[in-house]
Amino acid sequence: MNYQEALDWIHSLYRFGANLGLERVTRLMELLGNPQQQFRSVHIAGTNGKGSTAAFLAAMLQAEGYKVGLYTSPYIEAFTNRMAINGVDIDKNHLVAIVKKVKATVEEMKNSEAGQPTEFEVVTALAFTYFAMAKPDWVVVEVGMGGRLDATNVITPDVTVITNIGLEHTQVLGDTIAAIAGEKAGIIKPRIPVVTAAADEEALAVIRQVAAAKGSPLYQVDKDFTYRLHSVSLEGTVFSYKSPWRELSNVQVCLLGRHQARNATLSLAARELMPLPFQEQAAREGLLRTRWPGRLELFSRRPLVLVDGAHNTDGVLALRTALQELLAGRRLHLVIGILADKAVDEILSVLIPLATAGVIISTPQNPRAADPNLVAELAGRYAGDISVDVIPDVALAVKTAVARTRPEEALCICGSLYTVSEARETLKMLFPQANNGCHGRAD
Repeated sequence: MNYQEALDWIHSLYRFGANLGLERVTRLMELLGNPQQQFRSVHIAGTNGKGSTAAFLAAMLQAEGYKVGLYTSPYIEAFTNRMAINGVDIDKNHLVAIVKKVKATVEEMKNSEAGQPTEFEVVTALAFTYFAMAKPDWVVVEVGMGGRLDATNVITPDVTVITNIGLEHTQVLGDTIAAIAGEKAGIIKPRIPVVTAAADEEALAVIRQVAAAKGSPLYQVDKDFTYRLHSVSLEGTVFSYKSPWRELSNVQVCLLGRHQARNATLSLAARELMPLPFQEQAAREGLLRTRWPGRLELFSRRPLVLVDGAHNTDGVLALRTALQELLAGRRLHLVIGILADKAVDEILSVLIPLATAGVIISTPQNPRAADPNLVAELAGRYAGDISVDVIPDVALAVKTAVARTRPEEALCICGSLYTVSEARETLKMLFPQANNGCHGRAD
């Protein structure tokens, strides 16, 4: 088996769907020797900001000298992005060796009472097996979908994190904030501290109830851990942080947008709740070094070219606020590619009015992608006199949009992480010297 054959086998499991439940993954882990019990972890759920929060926390721990694993989804550039140690993706040959081991176990399970594991369950088993073998000091684990029945919920972390609660995957998780909060809060473990940045009172009520029932200390951003925003620019985001134990002034992160101050505050809170001495200088350096591709990622300043993977209503509202603050009056072009199972009309209603220079509707190479002509028809309702073109091929859409964007204008490619993943490949060729523009220093 080579690397491509390993990927083909993993992706062939997509046909078994996203069948949530812990019975199969629990049995799979047992047959693999329960690798999830062989490392210490922090578990992160939420609607938006999970990846950025996880990246911040992993970077802080790494700056302190710890060996840190990071498990996230989906990937932006390559499958191996999903499981990394100290910022280095798993080696392809190492992945193949683990796939061989896990595949044999999956074959053994096919006709068992537990049944056939899904793709995400198998990927989670691959990651946890990798971490058990690599023996990191800590692993930061991002939930795939929901929480309560997510495959990652076989771990018992030292700290539980819930970023925020919004309507997402309603066909699976429920169509109310309370129902979704219940699914996210399902990762709370007995007597394990939990910290959340959720602001919705209905969601907070559910999280409080679950934490209380499990005897888990609950901490909140805006209450126990607070922050004060100082500046938001293309140079990054600067804020001050306050906890029950310390205050940090002028903390800088290179990830763009005011929402990243909140994510960084949440990651600092999680770090303070870990059973480790807090190291301020390392925390500052880790936050400053954090990079997270596809999240308001800057490819060019003239013209201003950004990509962002926001794909639900709360995410695009944060993107809208960020663009309004970062554009500084520039006319904006948009390239949008959306999946059909998202709130397409809501997303368009937020983003399209920002496009003062033009819109291109494209289509990521994903079986769940929305029909671009239908998306364009919806987009037209919000575009006014601005042109809405359809260019299904993402690479061609990006090249066309870049050619149309004048040096004093701006371009944002958005709508889905899958769209952003494809767009980044083209942008890296068009702007080979791209960097995120953050030149700050940790104090």
